[in-house]
Amino acid sequence: MRVPVSWLRDYVDVPADATAAQVAASLVRMGLEEEALHGGDIEGPLVVGRVLELTPEKQKNGKTINWCRVDVGENGQRLTDGTPQGIVCGAHNFAVGDLVVVVLPGAVLPGGFEISARKTYGHVSAGMICSAAELGIGDDHAGIIVLSELLGEQEAAKLQPGDDAIELLGLADQTVEVTITPDRGYCFSMRGVAREYSLATGAAYRDPADPADRPVPAPNDSGYAVRLADEAPLRGVPGCDRYVARVVRGVDAAARSPRWMAKRLTEAGMRPISLAVDVTNYVMLALGQPLHAFDLDTLSGEIVVRRARPGERLRTLDDVDRDLDPEDLLITDGGAVPLAIAGVMGGETSEVSATTTNVLIESAHFDPTTVARSSRRHKLATEASRRYERGVDPDVSAAAAQWAAELLVEHGGGRIDDGVTDVDHRAPREPVLFDPALASALVGIAFPREEVVASLKALGCDVAEAPAPHASEEPLVTVLPPPWRPDLTDGPDLVEEVARLHGYDEIPSVLPEAPGGRGLTHGQQVRRTAADLLAGAGLVEVVTYPFVSAGLFDQLGLPQDDVRRQAVRLANPLSEEAPLMRTSVVSTLLEALRRNVARGLKDVALFEVGLVCLPGGPVGAAPVPGVDRRPDEATLAAIHAAVPAQPRHIGLALTGLLEHKGWWGPGRPAQWSDAVDVVRRLAGELAVELTVTAVDHAPWHPGRCARLALPDGTQVGHAGELHPKVLSALGLPARTCAAEVDLEVLIAASDRPVSARPIVTSPPAHSDVALVVPSDVPAAAVEQALRDGAGELLEVVALFDVYEGDQVAEGHRSLAYRFTFRAPGRTLTTDEVNQLRDRAVAEAARRTGAELRGN
Repeated sequence: MRVPVSWLRDYVDVPADATAAQVAASLVRMGLEEEALHGGDIEGPLVVGRVLELTPEKQKNGKTINWCRVDVGENGQRLTDGTPQGIVCGAHNFAVGDLVVVVLPGAVLPGGFEISARKTYGHVSAGMICSAAELGIGDDHAGIIVLSELLGEQEAAKLQPGDDAIELLGLADQTVEVTITPDRGYCFSMRGVAREYSLATGAAYRDPADPADRPVPAPNDSGYAVRLADEAPLRGVPGCDRYVARVVRGVDAAARSPRWMAKRLTEAGMRPISLAVDVTNYVMLALGQPLHAFDLDTLSGEIVVRRARPGERLRTLDDVDRDLDPEDLLITDGGAVPLAIAGVMGGETSEVSATTTNVLIESAHFDPTTVARSSRRHKLATEASRRYERGVDPDVSAAAAQWAAELLVEHGGGRIDDGVTDVDHRAPREPVLFDPALASALVGIAFPREEVVASLKALGCDVAEAPAPHASEEPLVTVLPPPWRPDLTDGPDLVEEVARLHGYDEIPSVLPEAPGGRGLTHGQQVRRTAADLLAGAGLVEVVTYPFVSAGLFDQLGLPQDDVRRQAVRLANPLSEEAPLMRTSVVSTLLEALRRNVARGLKDVALFEVGLVCLPGGPVGAAPVPGVDRRPDEATLAAIHAAVPAQPRHIGLALTGLLEHKGWWGPGRPAQWSDAVDVVRRLAGELAVELTVTAVDHAPWHPGRCARLALPDGTQVGHAGELHPKVLSALGLPARTCAAEVDLEVLIAASDRPVSARPIVTSPPAHSDVALVVPSDVPAAAVEQALRDGAGELLEVVALFDVYEGDQVAEGHRSLAYRFTFRAPGRTLTTDEVNQLRDRAVAEAARRTGAELRGN
């Protein structure tokens, strides 16, 4: 919101010597955020010039520039001995004889841009013909300012070359730009900002909508017919609860907006267009009430406000033909022809044009949610929708319509119809029962009761005494917030306003004392341990959006009956291309890997710790309890029952070189065993034992995929090399590896006491054995059988070689293991070691059919 200081003075006593920076500082004290300061930063000669000659010249680069001779009056005579200035200009929206704005050498434009005579395009350009953007009074770079178009022919005829353009355009005036938060919609108006400045400084405030200064005639039966017919209100709230309509006839179609109005609109960041449009914009900026002007002669019946019907369309003022949604609230002609999307934008059929003489002014109060949804649905963020979304004061609707009608008559002639339409279906506002002592309790400093009540009254609230809940307590008060503050709905809202008026800078900053606690939970400790270990292993942690498309399941090669295809669909997704919640972390992690590879990173190792959503069937509807009390246990249980399981998983992905090449060697690419090893190292850090078996599980390669499980068979996850078809579908390099484990399983398995093994000082005894087993027998099964058969003195059994070839039977392979035995307090003999080894081999033979190689 841009706030011209000169306009602000109409409604509040801003000191004459106050700068924009001082005004901004006062508004910041009230919680408004200063965005920028505009105006007052142009120095040097900025004058009116008349174009005497204009010669187009085409350049080698294909661009056409205009070599102009411009009469700049006395300023030009001082600089050029009476000859007109020669100026190069790239714009083409002006002609010989036009009055333009010229900045001469020695001037400084906004941003510290110094103007000097310089050679360009083969000419010495002694200055510049200015656009609105170059002067900081608009965003239009496309063309320069033609004063007859900006001010009108009559006003422009009074000007002479050499006149001061700084004073003419009000460029010495200063403007404050502030950011308006969603709960401060009333500050989207000069009225609201003036009130905030008054609260900050104590300056006298004058309400531009005060009925005493701007009386409004009472509604009658002779006004234009309006009917509110919202048959499908959102959340039970009608889309429109007040509609004021006024008619002005006989307006001069050629009348232009007065210069002062055009100047104020320009300073506020809006482009003057026509009298009817400028009047509605001016009143909207002043009061915060959006208005819309209809060409009365295009209307054939009563105004009906209703929801859109299936299949209806409307061509809006931005020349877009729009499909309307049943939730859209419409302004219609006779209930049949859509005229506008309520609170957002009007349609072309009833647009005020250059021939319009009879105008119907609409001033209405629309439901913020309805307007917000229509604005987002049609991707239309307008000045009107921004205000309606944040809440508009419904009490100023009639005053705004009356003011707009008076301005049209004053500057465009005509007359205001005697008929006054005011369809008012507003529900009465409910007061808030408030304890003034709550301010001290929440803010932490002592607020006298008198200060609390005075602050609320200063905001515009009606405050009345209410009985105390108990005889020994202070009485309460009822607070009726003003109509322009729909955000004030409960005690904490009111306390925030009291603190704001007291001054946030007056409230001391006191750090709260940390309560005694038990530190991190076991789950938090495991998550930190896992993240630290993976980062220490060289992987980079990333965070990805947990949203996927249905087509991703096909790219991952998941079977049609795979439970991971049962994903929760979002009702309002961020993107229609990814409306499902992920059922695995790897599914989104691989996209992050692909993006990194596409940007030139060939050796990438990533991991993510995140939630997945596993509905395991249809998702139920959760109850929505109120906020006035804690839900009971049955309600909480119903909520939890309707929410899908969301366990925390760890996903990792590896591609390229795991060990980089250098003088020490050629480097080593990541392999499927590396993904398995990382998971085993993580489990070892948590003192959790894992079994590893080969398995066929999408999206992994069927011959290079390992299932990781607890000794009791509980699945922890999978690791290995991804299937080539998956890599091709996702655009990933060959031999990319990945793993995904259920962190919740590891947390539960590690949540137990761990006994430290005593340190044995006796020497170890080693023994090797090579076993031949069928190729389909998992090595993990053989290893487990060897452990069980060897007994308690076995310290380590490690697979160190796998062989398949001519020296073993077809369909078999050789597995070589190394045993490490150790007995506490003594040295094992050779016979003891051999007996232990033979027991282990015998158990493996019984359970897996293993045979000693060479037998």
